[in-house]
Amino acid sequence: MQFLLRRVPALVCLPALLFFALSLSAQQTLTVAKLVDFIKSSIQQKNQDKDVAGALAKMKLSEKLSPTVVEDLQSAGAGPKTVAALAALVTQTASLNSAPPKTVITVPQPTGPKEPSAADKRVALEEARDFALNYVKSLPDFLCMQVTRRSVDNHFQVGSEGSWTPQDRLLEKLTFFDHKENYELIQHNDNAVVGKNWESIGGSYSRGEWATLLSEVFEPATHTDFNWLRWGTLRGHLSHVYEYRIEQQYSQETISYQNEQKITAGFHGLVYIEKGTNIVLRLTVIPDIPASFPVQDVNQIVDYDYQEIGTQTHLLPLRSQVQMRDGHQASKNEIEWRQYRKYSADFNIKFDTTESGTGSEDKPAEEKPADGNSKDKAAPMPAATQKK
Repeated sequence: MQFLLRRVPALVCLPALLFFALSLSAQQTLTVAKLVDFIKSSIQQKNQDKDVAGALAKMKLSEKLSPTVVEDLQSAGAGPKTVAALAALVTQTASLNSAPPKTVITVPQPTGPKEPSAADKRVALEEARDFALNYVKSLPDFLCMQVTRRSVDNHFQVGSEGSWTPQDRLLEKLTFFDHKENYELIQHNDNAVVGKNWESIGGSYSRGEWATLLSEVFEPATHTDFNWLRWGTLRGHLSHVYEYRIEQQYSQETISYQNEQKITAGFHGLVYIEKGTNIVLRLTVIPDIPASFPVQDVNQIVDYDYQEIGTQTHLLPLRSQVQMRDGHQASKNEIEWRQYRKYSADFNIKFDTTESGTGSEDKPAEEKPADGNSKDKAAPMPAATQKK
């Protein structure tokens, strides 16, 4: 895989405090919980005390604000003007009902399937390896459209889910011929593109979801360490979930920054192998990046599913999500592949470039562990990575 980050001017760059203040006109009232989130976010982003107090002066609350909450926010770092504005809200909301207490719901833990035997684990892994190593050879020559929707968060907080602003949309024609992949940029947002590639636009991208990722993870030469972790249910399919790790000396995972710095990193993640068929349904990739490198928190999910090419059905990449971070600027790329067609040298392909089929259903499907416990989530990512 290859991940690359090139900084580009943000399309929307309103400070969080200003954006929040502008949105008040469309917002009737705030709960105490939303108020607390706003103050804590302002403290983290080091917004000026007077600006925060000014925003508070325009707010209306739907619940009583207690002095205890104000004291907690003051201890968390709220400035004197902010505290004074909060005290005024305490007086203004004295006649309102108190905020409801937070409730904790205890859910009984269901009993999942039994852990497979060592022999079953070995068979699942070996059959998945055989499939992965022969995967590229089994694919026919084809064409498809790759759609990449890119978003940015210019104030990303590590450990958060991010507050993403749509940046742009790229449409590329992907040609898979003679077991090699080639990309041709055909549209940027709603504008047709001729003779340009992603480098002329900038931003973050990834390559290698096709011909390289599966083979590298399962290739014996990479000395991948696999460890059965648990059962999981992905898109309705009960799957073995294995942890894996590839050390840096065996890796072909490269990460570039501004086309000026590049590293090869070891990486780890999870591989989901469907029970019974023993084919790979999902791979996650988390490179092990030195703390001194500008790009951090790279994380990718690639989902595979069956697609028709001509009259035959093949397991192919369905969608991917990539996140990366450079300081507090983060990027998220949501990639999907559409309109698979059998390759023909004289075939004049015309892609449907509408946004049909996009939306929440096109995001990587959430995995529901077989035991009902918390699912694995993708961590943040902005950069470019690619296999050598």
